Amino acid sequence: MSRADDRPATLRLDGGTATELRRAGIPLNAPWWTTRAVLTDARRRVLRDAHERFLGAGADVVTANTFRCNLRTLRRAGLRDAGLAWMVHAAVGVALAARNAAGTPRTLIAASVAPVEDCYRPDLVPSDDELRAEHAWLATELSRSTVVDLTLVETMNSEREARIALEAALATGGRAWVSFVCDDGARLLSGEPLDRVAKAVEADGAEAVLVNCTGPARTEQCLRALRESCAGPIGAYPNVEDRGGVPRWTHVDGELPASLEPEEFAQLLARWRQDYDLAMVGGCCGATPDHIAALSRLVED
Repeated sequence: MSRADDRPATLRLDGGTATELRRAGIPLNAPWWTTRAVLTDARRRVLRDAHERFLGAGADVVTANTFRCNLRTLRRAGLRDAGLAWMVHAAVGVALAARNAAGTPRTLIAASVAPVEDCYRPDLVPSDDELRAEHAWLATELSRSTVVDLTLVETMNSEREARIALEAALATGGRAWVSFVCDDGARLLSGEPLDRVAKAVEADGAEAVLVNCTGPARTEQCLRALRESCAGPIGAYPNVEDRGGVPRWTHVDGELPASLEPEEFAQLLARWRQDYDLAMVGGCCGATPDHIAALSRLVED
């Protein structure tokens, strides 16, 4: 895995890839979830277009669509073991094709690694042995790609899985960031305090600690905790979907409106960048290329 020495001081992440896939009419329900976008040439073109539009909006990092490319999800979708790794490499390949088409060779390609069960259900986190086996498989496949610059262990809802996924990523010799989805009071969905868990993953070797898929108000609570507890880089890419009327932590296979307009989003994250000295900023669910473009106009190095 490579790293250039001339990256901007603040990296601009991309936005909600799943949001763009939904807007394009690709269903994102079980058992395929977001991996459905890798199954056919037509859908891979839609995915590549989404990546390209985020890059055109100024993103310095493109996140490959490997969020659901874990053993558990792919086996439930009915794939035989011989075809599982294909999904991982196809998703990375689409991100690379988008970077090439956008003409942004300095863009970092991050491989997404999510909870093997459900990012909103810490009660479903499996045993340590299962976690080690499954995260090691994905980390090994990602390490075989020469274009992946870093592993983004994201939307983690428990300390236990976050640390095991990080351990697997680092064991392959690569770089890794760890990002958490949080609830009130700067706590993970498991109830564990973010400040303590952030210190633990930093000590384990995480290059940066972030908060994602968390609403703006809770994200700011988390950034205060991270700034006080972390010695290294921190960042945020909040969930900006308007989920009014939708039960909390419920998957919705449909387009939800954004709770913040692009300029509001950009101004909020630009303030966070200043107030909390953020090293990376971007968007999660609900954040479109327009949101990232507005952010890029304010966050220039």
